[in-house]
Amino acid sequence: MARPVLLDTCATIWLMNGDPLSAASRTIIAEAQASGLVHVSPITAWEVATLAARGRIALSLSPNAWFAALIGQPGVAWAPMPPDMLMASATLPGAPPRDPADRIVAATAREFGYVVVTRDAELLAYGQAGHMMTVPC
Repeated sequence: MARPVLLDTCATIWLMNGDPLSAASRTIIAEAQASGLVHVSPITAWEVATLAARGRIALSLSPNAWFAALIGQPGVAWAPMPPDMLMASATLPGAPPRDPADRIVAATAREFGYVVVTRDAELLAYGQAGHMMTVPC
């Protein structure tokens, strides 16, 4: 049975750019996508738009169109972002990531049982500490 997946910002960018992903991340994404279980956090939309506005990444489309293309793919949807989950990002157990966006990703994964696909060292370490499930991309 496929596990629900949450794509971190780097995984979202790599997936949309067709960049190489690890075999494990390709497998879990494909399985989740076939079951309609791939999610993207709204905070990722903010991060990608911010990176594009600062010239740190180049998108082939406007951020709105880029995300519409991503969410328009079969099996991909926005992750919920309720206020309770946002507040939970401020009180994560253990040694959570320092970056507020990464804390929101971690809280989202914990709240909804998502496996986070990421290359972010702090998110991976948080997963290795047993606070959430991660797969390196």
